[in-house]
Amino acid sequence: MREVALSGWRRVEHGFDAAFGSALNPLRHLGAIGFLLFWLLALSGIYLYAVLDTSAEGAYRSIDRLSREQWYLGGLLRSLHRYAADAFVVVMGLHLLREWLFGHYSGFRRFSWLTGVPLLAFAFVSAVGGFWLNWDQLGQFSAIATAELLDALPVFGSPLTRNFLSTAAVSDRLFSLFVFVHLGVPLLLVFGLWFHIQRISRAAVFPPRRLALGCVAALLALALVQPVMSHAPADLSIVPGALALDWLLLFVHPLAYASSVNAVWLLMSAALLLLFALPFVPQRAARVPVAVVDPANCNGCRRCFDDCPYAAVTMVPHPNQRIGRQMALVNADLCASCGICAGACPSSTPFRSVAELRTGIDMPSAPIDALRKQLQAALGGEPKLVVFGCDRGARVATLAAPDVATFSLMCTGMLPPSFVEYALRDGATGVLVSGCREGGCEFRLGQRWTEERLNGSREPHLRDSVPHEQIATAWADAGDEASLRTALEQLRHRAALVHG
Repeated sequence: MREVALSGWRRVEHGFDAAFGSALNPLRHLGAIGFLLFWLLALSGIYLYAVLDTSAEGAYRSIDRLSREQWYLGGLLRSLHRYAADAFVVVMGLHLLREWLFGHYSGFRRFSWLTGVPLLAFAFVSAVGGFWLNWDQLGQFSAIATAELLDALPVFGSPLTRNFLSTAAVSDRLFSLFVFVHLGVPLLLVFGLWFHIQRISRAAVFPPRRLALGCVAALLALALVQPVMSHAPADLSIVPGALALDWLLLFVHPLAYASSVNAVWLLMSAALLLLFALPFVPQRAARVPVAVVDPANCNGCRRCFDDCPYAAVTMVPHPNQRIGRQMALVNADLCASCGICAGACPSSTPFRSVAELRTGIDMPSAPIDALRKQLQAALGGEPKLVVFGCDRGARVATLAAPDVATFSLMCTGMLPPSFVEYALRDGATGVLVSGCREGGCEFRLGQRWTEERLNGSREPHLRDSVPHEQIATAWADAGDEASLRTALEQLRHRAALVHG
């Protein structure tokens, strides 16, 4: 079932690629957009809290006045705050769904998944508490419904609605509790977000500028077209009538009334337990061996340390100071087995005059030496086009032909750029480098590092003396084999012109 859903997601994602371009596709930047929305909530919330009267008598008036007397700033920020909260929930749900569909919840990703699940609860608790602060009829309905939900737990000796939400009990102390819930829980959310990205190198906590501006502009336009207004003031002596319910943030209340509070607790508990248990479900596929460091060939250059997407590489004192002061060390629990570190190692160059190419850091299941031997055997002195691709991207094996040699790597980031020059010197008429679409790398940074190495902006880089008219790149996901074939034909045409 997940495979079918994943296929459908890819189609939707590719449709967004066509509309926005893969670099600005919001579905490829859900985590970063979530951070953007969180900071929008924080900044707009600071202003709203500054003008909020946190007393039982003045809370409603101070918030309602913003929308009616200061619509150009306070009212706009209030609407932006609400819509950013709605968008945050949607983005958070889509992010969770995408990570599940792609299987990003176990192994080296387990920590990020487990630290992300509690953020769901923090976000909803904080959002629901925000409605109480307004203390209009919608806030009254939410507060009473939440109290009834909590009363179902065998914790409180007497009903909360009687002790805290009666006409006589509503006081400034109650609003201090509301403020604590709405402002205190987001502080937990901040710490949770910090933990969530601890094992991710170069975590994207802000989307590309144009995408960020587009998101903010869309929220501002919505706030101007449909400003958020208060309901009538809360009155515990009456039952509120028709309410404009925020179904994204308050769905739990009508769900409780449609079923029962016990059913809601059972559903939420089961969902959280399932999410927490998911990373511990045994996986069918055996894990690929992690990267291995060879002290005799590691000079402590730190390139693998800088390029690792999951902070799996650290630097330690080198046992042989004559080779280098530091040496790389791989944490097996964090290693993604992507091979990006091998592509970053300067000793991975195929031009070394050694019978066996041993590198400072390498993948035991797919050593660089094996790639060099396969390339030599494939060319054999005959002019051919060479295609380097990625196991997770478009299948380069579909391009195999008598005049085309294809090589599929764990990740394109595993390819040292010197292999491109080596192939051209060994008889290749052209080299096509393929990988996942921009922003869609299975290992986050493989496509980005490969592109930067080839254009000379990242070490190890492709030398300027290499004829770039004989090199092409094609960033294509699985299912994009047609575009990959088109890129190969274009390279074939250029190579034919070069070689006459």
